[in-house]
Amino acid sequence: MSAALPREILICTIARLLDGVRHVAVGASSPMPAAGAMLRRALDDGQRPVRLSILGSVEHNFFTNGSAELFDSAGQGRLDAFFLGGGQIDGQANVNLVGVGDYPQVKVRWPGSFGSAYLYFTVPRVILFREEHSPRVLVDKVDFISAPGTSAPGVYRTGGPVALLTGKALFRFDKARPGFTLESVHPGHDLDEIRAATGFAFDHAETPAATPAPDTATLSLLRGRVLDELAETYPAFAAEWRSDLAALTREGSPA
Repeated sequence: MSAALPREILICTIARLLDGVRHVAVGASSPMPAAGAMLRRALDDGQRPVRLSILGSVEHNFFTNGSAELFDSAGQGRLDAFFLGGGQIDGQANVNLVGVGDYPQVKVRWPGSFGSAYLYFTVPRVILFREEHSPRVLVDKVDFISAPGTSAPGVYRTGGPVALLTGKALFRFDKARPGFTLESVHPGHDLDEIRAATGFAFDHAETPAATPAPDTATLSLLRGRVLDELAETYPAFAAEWRSDLAALTREGSPA
């Protein structure tokens, strides 16, 4: 079997971050988090049930009233994990979904915060996911806090960030510090590159670990059952993935 594609490394990393969850929800337009959640369920098949709630999916969404029920589930403690992205993310895990510049006169405006702060406060395992890893996204301090990474002492909060996954690396979040620690670097990248591409300070080992590649069994599951399931909600993403796999196979074939 051919080596894992970069997106497959990310999807398998997401699945590892979801180990032990009972119910994971994925927002709209999030194909890689959705694939990671599907892989987690497939890996746990026969051991423990994992419920998936993927907004926009017919097959993987038990809600009948859309996001309103998602928020109810989170508030009632029935949601274990969720994903948040952001136009900006800083070293204290604050997320900006509003825009760049001095609010309200922002130079660039994004769609808005929606319910990000509520979910950040109520979901125990929030995974920050942003494929782009650059100083314009990973900043020292966000221009606007849509959802705060931590809260002051005495503020009741059951949820918050546990990790930040990008296209280059995986960071773990320590809310006591608060701050990020580099856990692993994805294949093809190194510590110097991560430093240069990250706008905030972070802790790291002298020689960071490499993000593990999936074994053959996991890769087979991912390219079979998971890819087939994903096509129902994200047909364009699944088609592109299949095209990349076909190209990889052609490159590895003898002339």
